[in-house]
Amino acid sequence: MVEACRDGRHPGCVASVHSGWVVLAERQVLPGYCLLLPDPVVPDLNALAPPARAQFLADMAAIGDALLALTGAVRINYAIFGNLEPALHAHVFPRQRGEPESTRTAQPWALDWSAAPALSEALHGDLRRALAALLGRAAGR
Repeated sequence: MVEACRDGRHPGCVASVHSGWVVLAERQVLPGYCLLLPDPVVPDLNALAPPARAQFLADMAAIGDALLALTGAVRINYAIFGNLEPALHAHVFPRQRGEPESTRTAQPWALDWSAAPALSEALHGDLRRALAALLGRAAGR
């Protein structure tokens, strides 16, 4: 995905940030669900030198700030695992007050991903552009 972002080929690419790339996820299991991908790619958070690690985590929080502002989310869930994909990436999930009671407190992997809308310009283009603008301002660009 990082190479596709570098080449301008990733359809969900939102913005370049100091530590890497922000992309909207291919399945929008929660509206605004993003990934932060470090550039260069590293196997895990501990592989980053302390300044790069701090920047990655700061960029992750900045994505959350922007999603709070744009989506009206009541909170942001953050996750870094790497058990399946052995390359560092952070999941950033906006959580809404209006989520169904049955799933409101569920972790995102318990949701029905097969029913989630696929990323598309028609459905998510406005959010992608607004998020890019906010992240660009936050980075002083």
